[in-house]
Amino acid sequence: MKAIVHVDKNWGIGRGNALMFRLPEDMKFFKQTTTGNVVVMGGNTLRSFPGGRPLKDRKNIVLSRAMEEREDCTVVRSEAQLFAAIKDSAGEVYVIGGESIYTLLLPYCEAALVTKVMADGGADAFFPNLDGDASFVLESRSAPVQTNGYTIEFCTYKNTCVRPLP
Repeated sequence: MKAIVHVDKNWGIGRGNALMFRLPEDMKFFKQTTTGNVVVMGGNTLRSFPGGRPLKDRKNIVLSRAMEEREDCTVVRSEAQLFAAIKDSAGEVYVIGGESIYTLLLPYCEAALVTKVMADGGADAFFPNLDGDASFVLESRSAPVQTNGYTIEFCTYKNTCVRPLP
C-alpha cells in the first residue's frame, strides 16, 4: 500500500474540503499512477470529487460510518472492514485522503508519493511532515517542474518501519 498526495510548503493538503491548487502535471501523475488500481479514502474526500462520484477506472473504497451504501464504490464502516477490503483487493492500493485516513493508514504504507508545491495554500488539513518522521526516508526527488504558475517536485518517501495489515 502507498500514500499519494500533494502538499504545500507546510505539508497542507486542503482547505474547505477542496484542493488548494490546480496542478495539471500532478493530476496527470495521479491519474497515471492510480488508474486500474485501488484507491482508499474517507467520505469527505469522495464528496469533494465532481458530483461526489468515485474516480473512474479504479476500485474506490470509502471508510465512512455515516455514508449511505452505494453501488458505485465499496463503503466500509470500520477499520476491520477496511483492512479486509484492502486485503481482498487486486492491484496496487493507494491511500488518497483525507487527513484522518492518511493518519490512520500511513504506518501501513510502504511508500508515500508526495508532490511538493513550493507555495503556501492556506491549508486547514495537513499530511504528516515526513521530513521530520524517522520512519520515512526521502528516496527520490524530481527536478523542479512548472505547472499552472507553481513549482512542484515529485518525491518518493520510503517507510522503513512498515506495519503489517492486521
